[in-house]
Amino acid sequence: MTVPTTLPPGLAVRPATVDDATAVCALLNEIDLLEIGRADTELGAVQADLKHPEVDLEHDSWLLFDDGRLVAYGLLWDESGGQQIDLECCTLPGRPQASQHLLDLMEARAAERAAANGADRAVMHLHLNIAPTMDLRALRGRGWTPVRRYDSMVRPLSRDADRLPEPPPGVTLRPCLAEPDRRRAHALLQETFADHFDFHPRTYEQWLDDLDAERADWSLMWIAHLDGLGDAAVLHTQNDRTAMAWIGHLGVLRKARANGLGSYLLRHAFGHYAALGRERIGLAVDTDNSSGALALYERHGMTLDFAVQAWELIRPVAAR
Repeated sequence: MTVPTTLPPGLAVRPATVDDATAVCALLNEIDLLEIGRADTELGAVQADLKHPEVDLEHDSWLLFDDGRLVAYGLLWDESGGQQIDLECCTLPGRPQASQHLLDLMEARAAERAAANGADRAVMHLHLNIAPTMDLRALRGRGWTPVRRYDSMVRPLSRDADRLPEPPPGVTLRPCLAEPDRRRAHALLQETFADHFDFHPRTYEQWLDDLDAERADWSLMWIAHLDGLGDAAVLHTQNDRTAMAWIGHLGVLRKARANGLGSYLLRHAFGHYAALGRERIGLAVDTDNSSGALALYERHGMTLDFAVQAWELIRPVAAR
């Protein structure tokens, strides 16, 4: 297990609080500018992370300051309840001591969480831009290895070219305005994404917390019903990002594939947001997804915006 080093001279560290959301957002946007050329982090998303009921800010969050300036931020997630622990670790460039100390703290805490879950090892995952501000040589030196790539894809929208499509024969679409439909959407997402890398089952209540349901616009989530098969696909989108509209999830049941549902839902999102006056729409896709999602998005004019690498570190722990 990693043992945290002594705090380097000149640095200070403390847990985050919900009141730190603005400062954390500013740091993440400073890193965004360096990595992808624009500020891409929304304050609401940071606030949702910091107030998530499953996050223990006292023990699972870190702010590192250099001479009073916030230079690094860490947040730990334990969605699996088992061996996998997810880390969000962000540091400004040129601060190797801060970066290494933060990783020391986070790796040690991840091992503790995995042990408390009864696991005999901690499988840590960390998502970083393909060309991050973090020193990748130093990361590899700690034993981290890349295991997956995700592409953030974008497409321009046009009111004239992107009109709402006619549904395929036998298909009807409805928004998730009522509680039963929200529960159905949750069930569809759990089933359609069950085989995906890094998927962890979530209860309906956990899913609502993940969505920050108090702020969610349920009119932007749809279920597709196919005659003879029933509810067969779900589309979850968001309109709360400054840079573009966003497709959070698009899932089609395996038994309903080859009926054009994926293409239809994608074009529905294009048409819906073009009508709202949005000029771009984006989504993230696992490039190794066996369902052919990447090829689907490319066929519909989506192109690479930037890429994110998933890194993994495995450490044995003494289970409690």
